[in-house]
Amino acid sequence: MFNAITHSQIFVLDQDEALDFYVGKLGLEVNTDVDLGFMRWLTVNVPGSPDRQILLEKPGAPAHSEEIAAQIRDLLTKGAMGGHLIFSTDDCRKTYETLLAKGVEFTEEPTERPYGIDCGLRDPFGNSIRFTQPKAG
Repeated sequence: MFNAITHSQIFVLDQDEALDFYVGKLGLEVNTDVDLGFMRWLTVNVPGSPDRQILLEKPGAPAHSEEIAAQIRDLLTKGAMGGHLIFSTDDCRKTYETLLAKGVEFTEEPTERPYGIDCGLRDPFGNSIRFTQPKAG
């Protein structure tokens, strides 16, 4: 049946601001940026990993009526509807320091866990992001 997950979706309120954050601060790369007329199809991925993309979707047509899109935007700004992304890194503390220097605001500093070291942050729209340095084998 299925053989891969190719795209995951999160809601953002402003796609240009999302690009600034995900590409400019987190260091992801743009995979696709196409105006389809009814929506902008905007995806990013970890550099060198184009097979797994994140769709940065603005709530609205064609998937949602304006009433539903307004409700999604309201919940998103309250932090009640944010998506969740988890990245891996070879050095959690170094990645944390690099992103901190770029102005990224964290919700949790690097912390030792049974599975490795991880930390948490939110994007400008309320989506939860974690990155983990897995415990050595």
